[in-house]
Amino acid sequence: MRVIFMGTPDYAQAILDKLLNTENIDVVAVYTQPDKPVGRKKILTPPVVKTLALKNNIDVYQPDRLRDEDVVTELLKIKCDYIVVAAYGQILPKAVLDHAPCINLHASILPDYRGASPIQQSLLNNDNKTGVTAMLMDVGLDTGDIIKIEEFTIPKDMIVGELFEALTTVAAELTVDVLKNFNSYTPVKQDDSCATHCTKITKSNGLVEFDNARGLYNKYRAYTPWPGIYLDSGLKIKNISLVDEEKAGEAGKILSVNKDSIDVSCSVGIIRIYKVQPQSKKEMDVLSYINGKRLSLEDHLS
Repeated sequence: MRVIFMGTPDYAQAILDKLLNTENIDVVAVYTQPDKPVGRKKILTPPVVKTLALKNNIDVYQPDRLRDEDVVTELLKIKCDYIVVAAYGQILPKAVLDHAPCINLHASILPDYRGASPIQQSLLNNDNKTGVTAMLMDVGLDTGDIIKIEEFTIPKDMIVGELFEALTTVAAELTVDVLKNFNSYTPVKQDDSCATHCTKITKSNGLVEFDNARGLYNKYRAYTPWPGIYLDSGLKIKNISLVDEEKAGEAGKILSVNKDSIDVSCSVGIIRIYKVQPQSKKEMDVLSYINGKRLSLEDHLS
C-alpha cells in the first residue's frame, strides 16, 4: 500500500521508522514542518522526521501552510491509499482529507484530551491510564471517528519523557495494525458531550507554589524537562519526590534536612527536594543551595 506520512517530532519519527520497516507499506512522501533555528546560536535544524525520510530517499515537503492552494494541488498529484498523521502541527484542509483516508494517532483515549498536550494532561490529572487513539480525521480538532484505541497503564512515578516513549511504541504498533486491517474495523463516532480539551504548553505553565504537594508533583512529572517547574523567585526545582499528600502544613517550610535532600511542607502535603537550579547558575544539590543561602530547619524555601 502507498502511504503519505505527516509528522514532525520524535513521536512521529518513531512511527515513520516503523512504517519504513514493515513489509507491503510504501511511504511515498513525507510532510513535516519547516526547518527551525535551534539553540542559542539559532542554527537552522531540520525536523527529525525529515532527516529520517531523506536517509531513506523519500521525497520531503515542508510547506509553511498546508492549506495553500498550490500546496494542496501538489499533494493531490501524489497517489496514495492512506495518509498517516502523527503530531504534524498543521490542520489538514478538506481537499486533503478527501484525497485518501487520513488516519491520526492521538496520544489519549479520545474524546478525552483533544488538543496539543494530551500526554502532559494525563500526568497533571494523575490518571492511572492513558492510551493512543487511531481515528479517521475530519475537519474538527481530534473529533474524527475512532478506529481503535490501545490503552496503557501509567506507573505512579512515571514522568513525561518516559510516558512519551511508552506511548510512541504503542502508537507505532497501532499504526501498522490499523493500516493492515483497515477494512475489518468499523469506525465509531465520538461522544462530543464527554470531550475534554488541553492546550499548548508555555513556559508560564511551570510556575509552582508550595500549595498542594500532589499538584506540584504532578506538574513536575508533566513538565520535566520542559518547561520545568520553578518558584516565583526563579529557583528551578529539578528533582523531587512525593512524601505525603494529605498532611496540612506551612507552605515552603523546611521540615527536615536529610543526607541528600530536604523535606518541604506544602499547605497540603510534603515534597522531598534533591536538586535545584538558581537563576543564571548551574544545577546543584539542594543541600549546597540551602547552605549557601544559610537556610536550615524551620526556614522557608523561596
